[in-house]
Amino acid sequence: MPSTPTSRYLTLVTAHLNELHEKEHASIVRAARMVAEQVKADRIVYAYGPGGHSNLGSQEIFFRAGGLMHVSAILDEGTLLSGGALRSMAIERTPGYAKVVLEDYGLGEGDLLILINAYGINSAVIDAALEAKRRGASIIAVTSSAHASQTPPDHPARHPTKRNLHELADVVLDSNIGVGDAVLEVDGLEQRVGAMSTFANAFLLNALVAEAVALLAADGIQPPIWMSGNATGGDEWNRRHMEKFKGRIKKL
Repeated sequence: MPSTPTSRYLTLVTAHLNELHEKEHASIVRAARMVAEQVKADRIVYAYGPGGHSNLGSQEIFFRAGGLMHVSAILDEGTLLSGGALRSMAIERTPGYAKVVLEDYGLGEGDLLILINAYGINSAVIDAALEAKRRGASIIAVTSSAHASQTPPDHPARHPTKRNLHELADVVLDSNIGVGDAVLEVDGLEQRVGAMSTFANAFLLNALVAEAVALLAADGIQPPIWMSGNATGGDEWNRRHMEKFKGRIKKL
């Protein structure tokens, strides 16, 4: 088969995921232990992806077929693209905004927050990390340390403190996204196409859930897991557990 943009993109994506599997497995297991401990204690695990497409990461493991029911996605309208792309970017660069969001979700002592942000530099994600730590919560970061480290301190997207998310988290699942995210070169074009971060985030997050569930199962615990409502028996399966989480998970 001749080389095409599709085939080259597939090669780049699969190579990147294989690299994450090799390099991040130990960190995934460490993070999975944190998630498993929360589920054992019947505590909610929060997932927040402040910024444009980073919100997709929090949605990836929330109310998801095969996903843990204990996960609550922090889906604040401020940075969702559905509210306007330019508005989303402006809000993710607004210092102090994420503090209000975490207050609204009641994050507190002993909670676990998964922060998803490929770049790991903007005000919303850094404020979320700082506020979570102030409130006594632990942090798992899904982010690219390379992207953050290669972004100049004076970049307009940066938090006023110039901090990086990977420096603030208890465990980092490093997505290793390059600057600019897009990976595919097209002859005659200056700008690359084909983003990588969504693939990397989805792989790391779903691997995290899978490892956490395996740890729980090894301890004889059967955690509540969502079944697709489009599968036969899905609605009935989910209703067995629904009442346990209504009122505890804000967006359920």
